[in-house]
Amino acid sequence: MRTESEGRGTVRYGPPLPEPGLPVLPELSAVLAGAAGRAHAEPPGGGPALLEAAGGYWARRGLAVERDQVVAAPGAPPLLLALTAALGGGDVLLPRPCPAWWAPQARLLGRSVYHVPTPAECGGVPDPYALLETVRRIRAEGGTPRLLVLSVADDPTATVPPPEVLHEAVEAAADEGLHIVSDETWRDTLHRPHDTVLIGPAEMDPDRVTVLTDLSGAFLPPGWPAAVARFPAGARGAALRARTLDALTALGALLSPPVAAAAAYALGEPEEITDRLTRATGLHARVAAAAHRAVLAAGALARPPQAGRHLYVDLDPLRPALAARGVGDSQDLEDFLGERLAMPAPGGHRFGDELGVLRVRLATGPLLGSTRQERLAALTAPDALVLPHVERALSTLGSAFDDLRTAADRL
Repeated sequence: MRTESEGRGTVRYGPPLPEPGLPVLPELSAVLAGAAGRAHAEPPGGGPALLEAAGGYWARRGLAVERDQVVAAPGAPPLLLALTAALGGGDVLLPRPCPAWWAPQARLLGRSVYHVPTPAECGGVPDPYALLETVRRIRAEGGTPRLLVLSVADDPTATVPPPEVLHEAVEAAADEGLHIVSDETWRDTLHRPHDTVLIGPAEMDPDRVTVLTDLSGAFLPPGWPAAVARFPAGARGAALRARTLDALTALGALLSPPVAAAAAYALGEPEEITDRLTRATGLHARVAAAAHRAVLAAGALARPPQAGRHLYVDLDPLRPALAARGVGDSQDLEDFLGERLAMPAPGGHRFGDELGVLRVRLATGPLLGSTRQERLAALTAPDALVLPHVERALSTLGSAFDDLRTAADRL
């Protein structure tokens, strides 16, 4: 069996965030088109309109912010790259599993990356005791732990950490002098917003936390890359922001004016934006719940999805049946399920899990239909699960896992 994931797959890095699978909102397209004639470039870090809109977005969520605490960039990866560079040297700690794009940013800078196990009840944050032990080990080996990246609504596990679990992790990181980047890309896609308590690390330790949000999570299509970050108040936060702007400028990581205009409009949260987000989130929640039932019925394991457009499935209980089909690791699993389901099924090695662990992230966007008409029908239907094309897609998903369960029963 392979034990090393480097270089496996058609590309070494990836995959991108799960796509919404829905047509772009007409009002959003109109804003983008209306700004297409602008000849001037956006300044590094974003223009005043976008920064004001980002500040208003956070203020409505109870997080005070001034415009000079905010930076914008053409997507979360270059923003995290610039922020990591701005922190200077040192090692980076990430939960295992974690978004596929986190580790490459640190490695491109030559930083060492250490994955920390997550608690049993959720992903997105490190287990506090494992975090402390990892920090102790890094220092004993001569390293300098500097940065912890975590998520309050997680890709790939689609879970939301309970406030007490998050608080323990933030407290442990603060005790060890780590700066925290809180990736809050999916915070506005909670499946049950009235039943899920989401509190960000910046509310717990405002002096040590930078909040990062990729707008393709909730507001913009993936083809319009935009992300914003909120830095801590005070001299340390201002210095970190200035160094991040330096790095973005050196990279030439500037937002295009049309995308900046669309981002500012979306962050203002007019009624059509919030209505689409509510309906789209509800749709993905129902489809994710149906997919979750299907994989559990087949004997696989998965935490109930609580946010986003995806779920994370552990097929270790079906390992004998998969081995009989030549699947021995998560790259094999990615290839096998991708072909069987005719949709991306990135393996757990993409997210920091060991190559031998049989985990896969499944997205709900491809289950909504293959045409614009089918996807719009799913968005507007009283119950998308009874639409023939959605029912067919879920049936294909269920059948692929049922076949493995049947084969496992025979072994």
